[in-house]
Amino acid sequence: MGTWQRLFLFGGMSLRGSGCAPWWLRGIRALGFRRQLSGAESENLKQRRTQIMSRGLPKQKPIEGVKQVIVVASGKGGVGKSTTAVNLALALAANDSSKAIGLLDADVYGPSVPKMMNLKGNPELSQNNQMRPLLNYGIACMSMGFLVEETAPVVWRGLMVMSAIDKLLRQVDWGNLDYLVVDMPPGTGDVQLSVSQNIPISGAVIVSTPQDIALMDAYKGAEMFRKVHVPVLGLIQNMSVFQCPKCKHKTHIFGADGAKRLAQTLKLDVLGDIPLHLSIREASDSGQPVVFSQPESEEAKAYLRIAAEVVRRLPPPSE
Repeated sequence: MGTWQRLFLFGGMSLRGSGCAPWWLRGIRALGFRRQLSGAESENLKQRRTQIMSRGLPKQKPIEGVKQVIVVASGKGGVGKSTTAVNLALALAANDSSKAIGLLDADVYGPSVPKMMNLKGNPELSQNNQMRPLLNYGIACMSMGFLVEETAPVVWRGLMVMSAIDKLLRQVDWGNLDYLVVDMPPGTGDVQLSVSQNIPISGAVIVSTPQDIALMDAYKGAEMFRKVHVPVLGLIQNMSVFQCPKCKHKTHIFGADGAKRLAQTLKLDVLGDIPLHLSIREASDSGQPVVFSQPESEEAKAYLRIAAEVVRRLPPPSE
């Protein structure tokens, strides 16, 4: 069966006539009938649809001990989302040492947090049989990377991934956290939907480079969060500019101000710009993120400013 045949059949119209009227005429008549539904019938139909949808959505349940959840997301991979999530968590702690910060790596297929946070080993179990996060640089971390071999691919279907995400959300003993930063996988698929619908999220941060290709997917990511009623705090423009270390000439390798134009379209703000700098990459690869290892650098200060802006935009934590 061809594509157009499937389209017409599943749309309620057949490509073959019945002898009474051609298929296209029956389709028009059906459309006209639907338009003639009374206002009361139309309203009843909407209410029925809303009831069915509400039954199908899971009820949100807070993560025990966690006051606020901040998700860091992107529509496309390779834009520096995980690097941003790690440094954002460290910046939140650096800006206010009285706050307890956690970092959840929800990227099941490509976990990056263990390497960036210089953590290895399996989580211990608490007395109530929950996993204890691994700790480094004052940040409590949990990742699928702690549960599988570093070089082992995670070859799972959707149901297994959803089960893993549920365990990372519900079977971790976080203690008491002020902020839990969640490094989401790229895209707008099952994981993003599951996390958004299962736990209350205080705000989402969208990471993108200024490149048009990345911005197209960043737009989809922001719209997805809006559809599931997650407030989008703003955009972070990563790899915004490269400055030559010798002559200091600045080059916009991925374009200039693309995230700012997207923010205007979405009626959002840009939380800050992160430059394309060698030290950020080297620090992440060595397991010593730039906010921790080079706190006085301009790159670290950019993350600190973004963290302060994120906190300023968060709603008050629910008691």
